[in-house]
Amino acid sequence: MRRIAVDIGGTFTDCFVSWDSRFVQTKALTSHHNLALGFNDALDQSCEILNVDRRELLQAVDSVRYATTLGTNALIERRGPKVGLLITSGFDSTIPISRGRGYGDGLPDEKARDLSRARRPDPIVPIARIRTVKQRMNYRGEVLMDLDEQDVRNKLKELVDAGVQAIVVNMINSVENPEHELRIQEIFEEEFPSSMLGAIPMVLSHQVVGRKGEYVRTSSAIIDAFLHSAMYFAMNALEQNLRENGYDRPMLLVHNSGGMAQLNSTDALKTLHSGPVAGIHAAGQLALQGDVQNIVCGDMGGTSFDIGLITEGGTKHYDFSPVVDRWRVTLPMVHLVTLGAGGGSIASYDPIFDTVRIGPESAGSDPGPACYDRGGMNPTVSDADLILGYLDPENYAKGAIPLNKRRSYQALEDICDEMDIDEVDAALLIKSMADSEMAAGLVRELNGGGYQACDFVFLAYGGNGPLHCCGIADKAGIRRILAPPYSSVFSACGGAGLDQMHIHEKNVSLGFYNKHTRSLYNQYDAFNALVADLEEKGRQDLLRQGFKDEDIQYVLELDMRYGIQKMEISIALDNRRLSKPGEVLAAIEQMNDDFGKRYGKEIVSPESGVWVTTIRVVSRVDLGTVTFDDLAPPAQRIAPPTPVAHRECHFQAADGAVATPIYGIEALQPGVQIDGPAIVNPGETTYLVEPGWTYVAAAQGAVWFLRNTPSDE
Repeated sequence: MRRIAVDIGGTFTDCFVSWDSRFVQTKALTSHHNLALGFNDALDQSCEILNVDRRELLQAVDSVRYATTLGTNALIERRGPKVGLLITSGFDSTIPISRGRGYGDGLPDEKARDLSRARRPDPIVPIARIRTVKQRMNYRGEVLMDLDEQDVRNKLKELVDAGVQAIVVNMINSVENPEHELRIQEIFEEEFPSSMLGAIPMVLSHQVVGRKGEYVRTSSAIIDAFLHSAMYFAMNALEQNLRENGYDRPMLLVHNSGGMAQLNSTDALKTLHSGPVAGIHAAGQLALQGDVQNIVCGDMGGTSFDIGLITEGGTKHYDFSPVVDRWRVTLPMVHLVTLGAGGGSIASYDPIFDTVRIGPESAGSDPGPACYDRGGMNPTVSDADLILGYLDPENYAKGAIPLNKRRSYQALEDICDEMDIDEVDAALLIKSMADSEMAAGLVRELNGGGYQACDFVFLAYGGNGPLHCCGIADKAGIRRILAPPYSSVFSACGGAGLDQMHIHEKNVSLGFYNKHTRSLYNQYDAFNALVADLEEKGRQDLLRQGFKDEDIQYVLELDMRYGIQKMEISIALDNRRLSKPGEVLAAIEQMNDDFGKRYGKEIVSPESGVWVTTIRVVSRVDLGTVTFDDLAPPAQRIAPPTPVAHRECHFQAADGAVATPIYGIEALQPGVQIDGPAIVNPGETTYLVEPGWTYVAAAQGAVWFLRNTPSDE
């Protein structure tokens, strides 16, 4: 297997190269003005390790896969075009009202509970750029009012005159019948051909998502249109860079659904959070292959801390109506929670509570933390780690970024003056607050799913995951931590193991058990026709990308709920067609079992009716994955190697500086056991073994951190 996977983050660009039986991990600072520069820098480091030329490497690999937070950052910073909206007459307030409760979407829990004081987000499409057109279809897709084409032409001219740079079209019930949306697109091309205006993208809502729900469908299409230009130009620049270096295959983009597709088959909306999702995919593979059950993922990079869950059997959790920034959208996305706590998160004084606040602002890669000595003036979590002695100023990022401790001390001066403490105490406080925020996020996510932290393994990865994992786990009540193989670029590693995949779905309302008539669903032909239509859409997507019919695999999923409850659960059916009552009963029984495991058996209530609300078909081609060995802690332990140095470090659990042994790459030999405090720095990342923890090296460079249990517990 020869392939390249890249995760472009807010601070670092991570590169993972699979070259036959060798796996190479490298990092470079993200070059936001031209993403190709950071990619080339990281790739050249891999080429040097493999002793091959960049062009030779790119010509020999079977694929290049990109995961990126470019869209996420553009949305946060509101960097995008002026978007206009065409919507059915009478529905022009759909987005401004945002269902009322939408004011609380994306807010912290304590603010979301007080909707009366919640502030709506600054709109991507203000009211002045919303236009309505005369037409109407009912919920079955039957035309009640023909499209007024002259009205469409007038409204398009108004939007163009207003200076819009992208147009979203949402006709009510267009998922049932897209005829009017498609005709509007034709009219737009007639009135404003590309030769006149250039490329003004028009996004049709039914092509972005296949679900009903006018608000979430409209907001999904608006975000897709808002990100389209930024993604189009950035990704085309990356693809052009590949062409110039001899790579002639289609570039692949990682999707937040846990799959990937070619650039020309990717909506901008599907790239949001794609980097962290790739890491969760790798965690799922690790759980299955490495025999590690019940994992809570913690990806701590330079900008954020991303949390995901992998439960027994390698099962990933999905959101089907996730919140993106401040807007609820509707698309299948691997569930994750993002906190503004990374190595580059800025620490500031909080006068209300007389303490420090961490993030969500980040120093990013330019200028970066103060210790990078690139012009950054604000104190960050990485500056605190350097002052506490955890980071090696001469060997950070394999020596590519020399650190300046003096700059870190200077950056902390304001906090020290406000709180009347010295720099070491300020750094300890920053680390404690950062660890506490991340631990609270882990616990909140686990408790929300009905789980307990003590029953899970904390999978700590990202550039700063193994550095902070012990402090996070201590505060979360977790006793077992695994820093996986290739931990510093684990999300990029996940991208190397993804399948090419497309998901198509359709809203339905099918009573698999109707309590009023006490009957089972029996419209098998209608059900099978819907499934066949969704399979054909996925088939065409993959055939267009060069795959063969026999390579395509399909999975049928149903979103189901009980008649008296709003909670839905997704199940995958072994058979993709229905032909007899026993198959309907098997689906109901599977739902009962999965629902009971997730929410509790006491609220399983099929007697209230069982309804299917969405039919979903996952079409995929298996392209192979990165394999993981059995990663259990070795039973046979060996003594640690001779330390390469000692450094004075500061810990919450110790008074004053502690002479801490520093170990090199020899400490990654399977079976090596080291009692904390200790630091292991093989070059790619830093493993911090805090007091009370034991370090145990496992296969493939994986590392376990095991909490020492006091004798009285």
